[in-house]
Amino acid sequence: MALTGTLTVGALAGGTAAATAQLRDYLVFYADGARDRAVAAIEKDGGTALSTEAKLGYVVARGPGDGFIEDLSASDAVAGVSSDRRIGSATAFSGAGSPGRAPASDIREIVSPGEEPLAGRQWDMKMMGATADGSYATAPGSKKVLVGIIDTGVDGEHPDIAPNFNRELSRNFVTDRPKDSVGENFDGPCEFKGCKDPVDWDDDGHGTHVASTIGSPINGLGVAGVAPNVSLVNLRAGQDSGTFFLKPSLDALTYAADAGIDVVNMSYYVDPWLFNCAANPADSKAEQLEQRGVITGMQRALDYARAHDVTLISALGNGMTDLGRPKADTLSPDYPSGAARPRKVDNSCINVPAESKGVISVSALGESGRKAYYSDYGVEQTDLSAPGGDEYDGTGESDITRTILAAAPEKAMRTQNLIDADGRPKSRSVVRDCHDGTCAYYHYLAGTSMAAPHATGVAAILISRFGKPGKGGVAMPPADVERLLYASAVRKPCPSPHTYVYRLAGQKIPQTCEGGTARNGFYGRGVVSAAGAATVAPRR
Repeated sequence: MALTGTLTVGALAGGTAAATAQLRDYLVFYADGARDRAVAAIEKDGGTALSTEAKLGYVVARGPGDGFIEDLSASDAVAGVSSDRRIGSATAFSGAGSPGRAPASDIREIVSPGEEPLAGRQWDMKMMGATADGSYATAPGSKKVLVGIIDTGVDGEHPDIAPNFNRELSRNFVTDRPKDSVGENFDGPCEFKGCKDPVDWDDDGHGTHVASTIGSPINGLGVAGVAPNVSLVNLRAGQDSGTFFLKPSLDALTYAADAGIDVVNMSYYVDPWLFNCAANPADSKAEQLEQRGVITGMQRALDYARAHDVTLISALGNGMTDLGRPKADTLSPDYPSGAARPRKVDNSCINVPAESKGVISVSALGESGRKAYYSDYGVEQTDLSAPGGDEYDGTGESDITRTILAAAPEKAMRTQNLIDADGRPKSRSVVRDCHDGTCAYYHYLAGTSMAAPHATGVAAILISRFGKPGKGGVAMPPADVERLLYASAVRKPCPSPHTYVYRLAGQKIPQTCEGGTARNGFYGRGVVSAAGAATVAPRR
């Protein structure tokens, strides 16, 4: 659907919406059993019901702007309304690595027998025990386990993705948008008919990096993922620009449930509101209803997926924020441009999907094992921690190799001017590995986006070990997966003293960890462990 409609409304019957407002498409979430009354309210207030998604309880409607939303707020049949527009961004970024020509990365490194050529650069896998003499030897995962990557796409032809890529089940739920609603560049020119990319395409690179961390195979090339034998399914909900819209996110979760996907990775956060507040007096009625729409719609989709044995794993966020004590939001709404304003928020306002019910949320660690400086935290919000990279975690200057290395699409590397015309890396953030005439690219990135797929890979190991025959191949109740994730994690206490001061780029940034060893705001219930998942007993 379009970000905003291009039609203007003439005289409309009913409601108080402005007669000259633009038509826009909305997702109108109705209360239980109130679909017909919600449709009646839509029509009374000058809108048109276009379709219904009964599984998640919403009507796709077209109506005339914010006045239409405010009119709908008077109906007790309406639980929330969200415009079909940007709701999220990928939670990853390139580290502050040194510029200049990369080292001769085509010269393969000396590694131990059974290791992939770039294993020496994967400190993250060593931290978790995902090594040739660790979990790879006894619990590499099963092809029957379907891992959904809800992201910007997956390069299914990447040599270190293709052997595990399930093209048949993969789906693209987005249509590229060359320009935004005010004519500014958004996704860029369309590359395929109808602006619909194939299911094995990723212009951004974020989703491919995530997929690689979860399940790049052991094939004598590049890197290996946490669970190198599982099946990777692209459930694309993100635009080429790295931003997200609500309906594709709902569609991806619904499809995951219906297709028998076992676990999904969600490495993105929800906009246009940094914090979604159901009843913040600082917001207008239309804004309150929109935020309730995001909260309600995503929760219904997550509940539907979880009820169909889909384990849900999310990045916690990169805002350096104690999510249990948010006080101010100066960045929202961040769409359209110029709309942001300062507003007070509190703990009733949530980050979606990280703080949604039934979601396992993951903070990020640096190479030393400390919480990464950028990672959000909170004793109620952090469920687990995992390697996400931190270029400042070490002595001396920042170093890109302290972040996470995983597969990258060649096209994305060319578009970002990270490799030259001959395919040689131009930056230390990119590594090329070649074997038997096949070359592949790998990119260093940092973020809770990189932490979450480590946990997703461990979940896939557990489902491979303990899942029972089910739709799609195997199935395992998410509550059991969650319990075993916690049981197999390595407990990690808060630092001493509990307030840790990060020193980076001449700044001192204090962050306070609360809780005990069993669960705390920095590390949750512990650091995810592939080695632990390979040996944990089913009942503990």
